[in-house]
Amino acid sequence: MAKLSLFERRRRRVRTALKARSGDRPRLSIHRSGRHIYAQVIDDAQGHTVASASTLDKDVRGKAGSNSAAAADVGKRVAEAATKAGVTRVVFDRGGFLFHGRVKALADAAREAGLEF
Repeated sequence: MAKLSLFERRRRRVRTALKARSGDRPRLSIHRSGRHIYAQVIDDAQGHTVASASTLDKDVRGKAGSNSAAAADVGKRVAEAATKAGVTRVVFDRGGFLFHGRVKALADAAREAGLEF
């Protein structure tokens, strides 16, 4: 087996801890790259994505960047899509990313828009 990076080890640790505590709630999973941020609400019991949003969506593609304001906008839009699909309680899967900066801005905006975690 190949040696895992510190990021991959942290990602596995976070995900296994979430699966132990989540119960039947879907998870709000995020991915952050240098230019964009992506968020999706995943129902692991059925294995499908309930709602998603990113800075690559057609309505915000030209004006969104890789800053905290864009991440907050993604958080707000994914929360609205999830509540429209009937999901209000989720667990936050930050992946291997630390909870500050853009990740924290996305989480705070999703909480303000109605998601509970």
